[in-house]
Amino acid sequence: MTDMLFFDGGLLTRATTLAYLAAGLLFILALASLSKHETAKRGNTFGAVGMLIALVATIALALGSEPGQGVLVTFLLIALAMGIGGAIGTVMAKRVEMTGMPELIAMLHSFVGLAAVLVGFNSYLAPDATAHALGTFHLGEIFLGIFIGAVTFTGSIVAYLKLSAKISGKPLTLPARNWLNLAALLVSLALMVVFMLTEEGSLLSWAALLAMTVIALLLGLHLVAAIGGGDMPVVVSMLNSYSGWAAAAAGFMLNNDLLIITGALVGSSGAYLSWIMCKAMNRAFISVILGGFGSDSSASAAGEGEEEGTIDEVDAAAVAALLSDARRVVITPGYGMAVAQAQYPVATLTEKLREKGVEVQFGIHPVAGRLPGHMNVLLAEAKVPYDIVLEMDEINDDFPEVDVVLVIGANDTVNPAAEEPGSPIAGMPVLTVWEAGKVIVFKRSMATGYAGVQNPLFFKENTSMLFGDAKGSVEAIIQAL
Repeated sequence: MTDMLFFDGGLLTRATTLAYLAAGLLFILALASLSKHETAKRGNTFGAVGMLIALVATIALALGSEPGQGVLVTFLLIALAMGIGGAIGTVMAKRVEMTGMPELIAMLHSFVGLAAVLVGFNSYLAPDATAHALGTFHLGEIFLGIFIGAVTFTGSIVAYLKLSAKISGKPLTLPARNWLNLAALLVSLALMVVFMLTEEGSLLSWAALLAMTVIALLLGLHLVAAIGGGDMPVVVSMLNSYSGWAAAAAGFMLNNDLLIITGALVGSSGAYLSWIMCKAMNRAFISVILGGFGSDSSASAAGEGEEEGTIDEVDAAAVAALLSDARRVVITPGYGMAVAQAQYPVATLTEKLREKGVEVQFGIHPVAGRLPGHMNVLLAEAKVPYDIVLEMDEINDDFPEVDVVLVIGANDTVNPAAEEPGSPIAGMPVLTVWEAGKVIVFKRSMATGYAGVQNPLFFKENTSMLFGDAKGSVEAIIQAL
């Protein structure tokens, strides 16, 4: 059996290179396809097939480089690792609801960061022959890979804890916190010079590497802890970018071209997505990193009493009558719809209204929910037609011609305070739903949104509030129809 598994080294290397090239192309096609609703499913398939090819090629290369009985040990270790990882992944996938996806993704980013740290230390202890031949350059790869991985690891853990409400979402504002971050970077840079110029394996080089690792771990904690809850969508995409660069660094350390390609794809796409998120929130990326915007649920609760006028409350029957008489309806969902799992009754409501001849569309803000594309995925899951799901820029100019807007679980993304100078969210692009003929806001209470800013929309003359669980409210409207 071992002789059968021990292939010709040159042939196996060439076959692995071709397999990595095919996998890399599939990953590029996956990203291109995921940019559109209509091709997203195909993009997932491309990505899965690419990863399967990459895994098979990597396992074959690992087994083929182990002659004799060593191949059996390698095979068993790989099978054990994949079995444990596959079992954990399957359990997590079955248990996590769509509302928990932001937290899950943040935790997965931490795994990538930890992997980069472990690969870095392993590469220093037992370097790849080709990579080791690069000498000082390889030492730089190791140092940067561990640094990026450590920052990603602890930063992702803090993001997970904030998103899952296990710790406060309030920004941690230490005295001179920006100077502390700068000092950590400068000290790490000095340690990198020491690490690269001292004898490999010496006590001084190990001290520099370990000291940097501790600093990077603390820097990751502080960077994300200083970012408020209102910026969490940006943090998720930012950590996605960090994890990509960590993977690319691991690829350099392992002399693995596919890992470099994949890491670069994830890193660059995550950085671009972060820029899109920042633009959607009128925030500069540097200002997000420097932190401070947003609060947690306790701050939101505190804002409940800061009302700006009287509200008009309606019931499901009144809303049903309003929808029946409407010609055009726009639904703007938010994280509250995800929490209530109201996407399925919303899809049913949409279908019934369209059967009555009502034009129904959805307006999606780029940061609706706590994850980029969160609302799009929820609506696709409920089989809402892709062609009626529009982005903010596509729908915003049409609101004056809309008869009724249903705001389901959204808050900050439809807040007119964004147009008021001096507001914490001033300048943030929002869905201008108040320009429609009538606005119905579905909410459990008068609590503020995730950014902790009161919403004047609730008190406008053309706005009515429908209090209660979003799923139950939509189902009641369907019954009334």
